[in-house]
Amino acid sequence: MDQRIDIDWTACEGHGLCAELLPEHITLDEWGYPLVDGTPLPARAVKRARRAASDCPVLAFKLGTSHEGARGTARSAPTGPRMTERLHRP
Repeated sequence: MDQRIDIDWTACEGHGLCAELLPEHITLDEWGYPLVDGTPLPARAVKRARRAASDCPVLAFKLGTSHEGARGTARSAPTGPRMTERLHRP
């Protein structure tokens, strides 16, 4: 079982604390929202990831487990024209 980062995009407000605690796994986009690399966390990063989950101001950062070969990969931040269209509609 691998530990993976999961972000609740409806709760995330882009505070950026997670990127400060796990810079090798999370970067921030131009608006301050996390971009997750999707790789399993190494054992040495799990303690910091748990701290990031507990310190997240809106509890949007979560740790999940995945089994090798399980469906899909960790989700990254929503991007692309569809997201842009939703943000700019009158």
